[in-house]
Amino acid sequence: MDELARTNHVYENDSDAFVEKYETESIAARFWDDVDPKFPGDRVLDVGCGPGPDTATFAAHDYEVVGFDLTRAFLERATETVDAPFVRGDMRALPFEANAFDGVWASASLVHVPRDDVPGTLQEFRRVLTRPGTLVATLKRAGTDRHVDDDRYFERYRSDELRALGTDAGLDDVTVSESGDRWLELTARIDD
Repeated sequence: MDELARTNHVYENDSDAFVEKYETESIAARFWDDVDPKFPGDRVLDVGCGPGPDTATFAAHDYEVVGFDLTRAFLERATETVDAPFVRGDMRALPFEANAFDGVWASASLVHVPRDDVPGTLQEFRRVLTRPGTLVATLKRAGTDRHVDDDRYFERYRSDELRALGTDAGLDDVTVSESGDRWLELTARIDD
């Protein structure tokens, strides 16, 4: 079982606790004044949407948003509470046409993808983006505590590593900024 499948297994087996934890806070809502200007187009893919709090935020602001997650229990809850379409799948192989979205929002989801799979995953994000398009992803910063009380997998990065991964994946205008004491935010454009 790879790290992403192992993490999904943890989420599925304790879904009630994770739904309760994750559905109560939308990161997009908390930082909306910073998030909204990054997405000039209307169609956004919320990758790793969990039970849908960020999807709900984008929908409430009139975005045509699609929630996407691997965890079936999260999607079941999201469809009960959020008025948006949801799709189940693995972010490493997105089941969407090329150029389908103006923006990809991946808040605290790419952290579960093993480092060797991140370049291909970023290329998948690039593939589904229109030109121009925007990617915003938050990931854990290197040097933060690696211990978790369960079997979920988390990958951590230094700013320079994350910037290089984005550039190598063919993303344009790659910037990486610190977000709090444990997170990095990768923002990139697709221009060609």
